Amino acid sequence: MDSLVKRAPAVLLAAIVAATLTTAYIHFTLGGMLFLLNAAGYVTLAVLLVAPMDFMRRLRPLTLIALAGYTITTIVGWAIMGPYFTLAYVTKAVELVLLALIGLALIRARHEVVPALRFARDMAVTALRSALRRPAAAEPEAAEPET
Repeated sequence: MDSLVKRAPAVLLAAIVAATLTTAYIHFTLGGMLFLLNAAGYVTLAVLLVAPMDFMRRLRPLTLIALAGYTITTIVGWAIMGPYFTLAYVTKAVELVLLALIGLALIRARHEVVPALRFARDMAVTALRSALRRPAAAEPEAAEPET
């Protein structure tokens, strides 16, 4: 039982990635620019969730929030525009399961959300300062004496 509790976050993350890639695959098979872009967004967010880079691990709660927002946007877009056929309902069921898994993961990692927000803010501030920093003024070249 103790090893199962220790593996729970990894199992939960694997389930989130599996549900994300499932809905990405379904959208990819539908074709059309909108569906392909939707699939690309899902795949990108799934890759960001499992990226082995340290700063991405620190931002994982924010990636989960972004994935939830992306999924909600997809569901609302489908509700407004359709099409309403059997595979669409299956996809929405997978997306609702995905939202439930993300909610569970965010509840389990609630102590990591604020540090992730602070880390993202610090990265953004550093990038902005760096972008807005004026380059050092070039030294004026000495005029050559006329002969």
